[in-house]
Amino acid sequence: MRKVSLLSESGNKSKQTWNAAHYTQIKFSINPETAAAFKTACAAANVSMAGIISEFMTNYTERPANSTANAVKVATRRQRRATVKVILSQIEQLLFAEECYRDNIPENLQGSKWFESAEQSIAVMQEIIELLEEVY
Repeated sequence: MRKVSLLSESGNKSKQTWNAAHYTQIKFSINPETAAAFKTACAAANVSMAGIISEFMTNYTERPANSTANAVKVATRRQRRATVKVILSQIEQLLFAEECYRDNIPENLQGSKWFESAEQSIAVMQEIIELLEEVY
């Protein structure tokens, strides 16, 4: 059975041409369990996997070369509090993803090193969130 495309062949070709001109395709290998957990976490958070990876790459490449440039951006207490709020939000997203990963581990693997690692990560992130909330 042949799949029917909603786009015409010429429309699909022009979209591919536009994407090729504006984006770079990156292929990488990742552990299947990690990929499945990431996909599940993204679906649960209603975000695209490509968007999260793209955001990470943007943030990673925009880091200042030295820490003094970063210190200028958070010179006031208000700026530091805003930065901590952003960090808290990111940690909460990671916590949610790790909890989803842990909850999707089959029962026969719940005593495994992956389950224990997920439990430990969750505990550490919860502690970090509590400490940051106390301070700010």
